[in-house]
Amino acid sequence: MRILALGAAGEIGRTAARVLAGDDRITQLVVADRNARAATRVARALGAKGVPLALDVTDRPALDAAMRDCDFVINTVGPFFLFGPPILSAAIDAGRDYIDICDDPEPTLQMLAFDDRAKAAGVTALLGMGASPGVANLLAVIAGRELETVDTVITAWNINAAQSDPARTGATSAAIVHGMRQISGTIPVTRARGLEHRPALASIRVSYPGIGAVRGRSFGHPEGVTLSRAFPGLRESTNMVVGDRLTLAVVSVLRWVINQRIMTIDRAAYVAARLGRLMVDKPAHILTSGGAPPLFALATGTRQDSTCTVATALAQLPGLSMAANTAVPLAVAIPLIAASRRPGVHTPETLLDPAAFFSAFARHCIGDPAPAAMTITTRSWASPEDNAAALNASLLTALLNARCRTHIADALI
Repeated sequence: MRILALGAAGEIGRTAARVLAGDDRITQLVVADRNARAATRVARALGAKGVPLALDVTDRPALDAAMRDCDFVINTVGPFFLFGPPILSAAIDAGRDYIDICDDPEPTLQMLAFDDRAKAAGVTALLGMGASPGVANLLAVIAGRELETVDTVITAWNINAAQSDPARTGATSAAIVHGMRQISGTIPVTRARGLEHRPALASIRVSYPGIGAVRGRSFGHPEGVTLSRAFPGLRESTNMVVGDRLTLAVVSVLRWVINQRIMTIDRAAYVAARLGRLMVDKPAHILTSGGAPPLFALATGTRQDSTCTVATALAQLPGLSMAANTAVPLAVAIPLIAASRRPGVHTPETLLDPAAFFSAFARHCIGDPAPAAMTITTRSWASPEDNAAALNASLLTALLNARCRTHIADALI
């Protein structure tokens, strides 16, 4: 399989390329980036499979030519509210399968509307295959399957896990620009079985089985508008960001200055990047016993005529950086898509089998965990002792693996 990796000289793109280079099913990796020197450097590091290509994705003729010479397109060029729809449209026109890490809800909805075009072209496209969205969607599927009906789904992630590597990032990243956009103004969410726009960073409190009260803030992510595709009767769905009080307070201030037009989104992103480097030392501190897991989904519905809640968390990690935790799921999903193609535009919850995904994902996680150890599910109807034992056994294993292997993980990324 020949892969065209757009934006592959960036943090996430080069991490995904490194993972894919170790897969015997991949014969060529075209490292495409507008930074020719960086593309060459990354391609050389991949060995014989790596081929550099200087490419500006806004140059449609050049993009079309690059796509004609590949079998599969990876898009890690952000922000996706600018680059998602036009690149997917080009892939469909070229008849090439496609995957991205789109974490903006608005372009996700725009690209889902390309479904008929993709089916007609025989193209399978998967949107938002990172951590959140991506892994979070599959955690929601696992949790929801334990209920007879699903009324509400919350997906959640720790904001301190979403930091770029300050040693390798010279400019404000597209991820931070995305973040500033999705904490300002209103965001689309599922309410009353329909799409509504609500203020971002609204306070949310959930009861997590085995942990108790978890508080966070609403954040604009695709899960809040796509999970109804897996749960047709879904009444409400929101993505939630959790974190320490100081970080969430800073994010709230940034929202206020953007909404008051004191700062532009780009300027606020610049400020956020610098504050983040001051406030976050090592990402391992997000893994703490007794606290909310770094990535989880919580489903509420009915079971045996009673209202119940199920929470499923990611219990193992491929690394301790945003790049690893976003790029590795992306890379893992590509062979799964190629093996069972289903033309159309999909999100993870409707295309991927969670068991197959987490089995493949386990091979890339710290400590080489068993597939069964990848997730941990707790239930409102289980005893406190059973939930506590499950959380301690799984999350503390992840904690120890992460802390003991920090230097190894950092060296690999």
